Amino acid sequence: MSTETAIRDSIEQASTAVGRVWPLHSFVTANPLAGFEDRPFHEAVARGESLFGADGYPRAAVFRRAWEAGRIESEVLREELNRHGHDADPETLLDRMASEESAEERDSATSSDHVDHVLTKWLSAFLDQGGAEWPMPDRSKGFYSAFRSVARHDSEIPNGAVADLPDDPIEALADHLSEYSEAEWSSILEHHLTALPGWTGLIRQRVEDGDVWQSAYPITVPGYLAVRLALVTAFGAPIAPTDVSDHETPDPVDAAESAAAAPPAEAFLTAWEATYRDELSEAVAARSATLQDERDRPDAQMVFCIDTRSEVIRRHVESTGDYETYGYAGFFGIPMRYEGYDAATGTNACPPIVDPEHRIADRPSDDHDHRHEDHARWTAGFEAAEHLVESLKSNAATAFSFVETAGSGYGAALTARTLLPGRVHDVFDAVDERIPNPVEFCRPLLDPDHEAEPGAGTAADGGLPSGLTFDERVEYAATAFELMGWDEFARVVVFAGHTSETTNNPHESSLDCGACAGSPGGPNARVLATICNDDAVREALEARGIDIPEDTVFVAGEHNTTTDEVELFVDSTPESHAEDLDRLRRDLATAAESAAAERVASMDADASDPARETERRAADWAETRPEWGLAGNAGLVVGPRDLTADVDLNGRAFLHSYDWQTDPEGDALEAILTGPMVVTQWINAQYYFATVDTAAYGSGSKVTQNPVGNVGVYQGNGGDLMRGLPLQSLKQADDEPYHQPLRLSTVVHAPVDRVTEILSEHAQLVELLDNNWLSLTVVDPTQDHEAFHYDEERSWIGLAEREASTEPEPATAPVAADD
Repeated sequence: MSTETAIRDSIEQASTAVGRVWPLHSFVTANPLAGFEDRPFHEAVARGESLFGADGYPRAAVFRRAWEAGRIESEVLREELNRHGHDADPETLLDRMASEESAEERDSATSSDHVDHVLTKWLSAFLDQGGAEWPMPDRSKGFYSAFRSVARHDSEIPNGAVADLPDDPIEALADHLSEYSEAEWSSILEHHLTALPGWTGLIRQRVEDGDVWQSAYPITVPGYLAVRLALVTAFGAPIAPTDVSDHETPDPVDAAESAAAAPPAEAFLTAWEATYRDELSEAVAARSATLQDERDRPDAQMVFCIDTRSEVIRRHVESTGDYETYGYAGFFGIPMRYEGYDAATGTNACPPIVDPEHRIADRPSDDHDHRHEDHARWTAGFEAAEHLVESLKSNAATAFSFVETAGSGYGAALTARTLLPGRVHDVFDAVDERIPNPVEFCRPLLDPDHEAEPGAGTAADGGLPSGLTFDERVEYAATAFELMGWDEFARVVVFAGHTSETTNNPHESSLDCGACAGSPGGPNARVLATICNDDAVREALEARGIDIPEDTVFVAGEHNTTTDEVELFVDSTPESHAEDLDRLRRDLATAAESAAAERVASMDADASDPARETERRAADWAETRPEWGLAGNAGLVVGPRDLTADVDLNGRAFLHSYDWQTDPEGDALEAILTGPMVVTQWINAQYYFATVDTAAYGSGSKVTQNPVGNVGVYQGNGGDLMRGLPLQSLKQADDEPYHQPLRLSTVVHAPVDRVTEILSEHAQLVELLDNNWLSLTVVDPTQDHEAFHYDEERSWIGLAEREASTEPEPATAPVAADD
């Protein structure tokens, strides 16, 4: 094997220790220990502690509060402690865990601090995405070449450290690694990649996903490592960790051995999760036996994202009238790159595990020229004013005079935004009403042969085809209805994406639609509604057994998760449905008020006027907690809405609609388990780890954050890029989590043998389950609605039998033969 091949193989192996990190403007929740999902959870946690100095379990005080509050059932806890080989009573174990926590000491400084300081300065300059007024020179040459070109002028770097670098970064790495054996290279490189996991995670994302920034200003992992090792040598820091060794994947062990090796915290966590999961699965099983196939035609049907916040608004919508709601992934099954009418760049509007396949652009329709002209006039004025102000502020010759002249105006504006955020919200609303929304005069261009107008968009399309073919439109519509188990259509069907509304919030995109890669879901909803209103598409759907009545109209909408308002985009809706839509709007407003009251109560905020309070939080630029986002998420229910319609799930469960009776081959269920379930596990893992160690896996407090390069935030004025959620998105106070850190509990309503067959075809899902990254319970309507909990290696434990025996035997449900 050549030296270059050996180095590249070592880099690839070492890179798995670092999870991908997305820029904040398109925040994607992901498991920071994703590279270790092939190991049991407790082993991955231990590896994270070794590499990042990070906690991987909740603190003893958190477990104690959950136990005392009844969220951990005592009998379940005793069973888990016995299974994990811990003989001491829970109180003794908690005291011991607390004592060990207080004795922990974390290194406050390392010999590589100077390397990190200098390197992050250059990374922030190179990886900037439009935040810098004066960009770094030579970025188009790539990071390694630009660093060699420019960094030689950095007085902090010793003379010769940059000038002596070879042209090829692999050659530079070979020079630095030559004193070590090839068996040690992977550990050495892993040590340096995990030193700044935020920045290296962003580099991994740039390299693996590719985007307009990576195309224009490329960076590679070898180039990064070559620069880092050059600085390590220049500053006299160690190249190899003190315990350098070849980190091989440990030999597999059986479940009993793995459980016995786990710490007491694993038993407490598992018992906490089992308590929550049992309550959820029992509720689903109880309702399974009472499901009715026949129902009257509802007044309207609404499809929301499976997002946990949708559970709240769905519950309140259903209480206002004869409405039926569904849950579907918020990108509505259309993997697209969306180019808004007046957006400077396009955005990927699909989950990170799905590659965009289409380029969909919004363009003005011919029958709305006056609205288009009004919008263009207003936005041109605003853009000119903004450009003038930015030019005056950033120009050295005018900056001081501008501040002196505009100071009083800025002072008044700052005072108003600080002391009267609600009034400012009203002002902005009034301005927005004067400016036509592009949704009012634009249409998503679905024609694949359409040629965009010259100058209409500047975003790189990545070679994606424009629009959708007819067959693709039919397939996306059919897939949506088949996955949700749709059997009847109301006069009005609403596809409601979701967005958020906040001010001065670097983590704003983390509150938008995770299924749309941290973007609003409205564009995807509009595309699917447009498809389903096409007569030709409906005719093709009828041939596939999906019969849509002539009087059914599809409408797009968007749910504002900060205020719980639901906006309907109804500009082209026929007059025949005006009364239906007026009634729906009134009921949505009522539902929004009720949902806002529930959310305000969860934040211990002023409940005297909930709607006004949510508006204030949306407009207040000093508000660190505009909403809770997906905090609290713990479960995923896959099945008909009737299973949970009368259950208050407290905004903690993802809800994906599914009807096993309309899916005889299991194709729809397979798509849900390999898609939405995996994405929700990512979300859940991000919230879990950011809660148990907000400094290492989250981003600390918003109060001390500083945005950098439009890609992330620092804590303070430099250092590593913080890679997760802030404290205010997770906790009531520094030591009091709002988010209960539990791994995802999935409950599926389907025949258990069907689920087993799907698992037999997807080793990755079995790996996640066997290694305890999530749990799976199946409520089987064909076996007297009994619940079966996944045990290991595609075997199941019947929960009824488990309750009757303290030592249940596995495999009480059908198990598919091994491949």
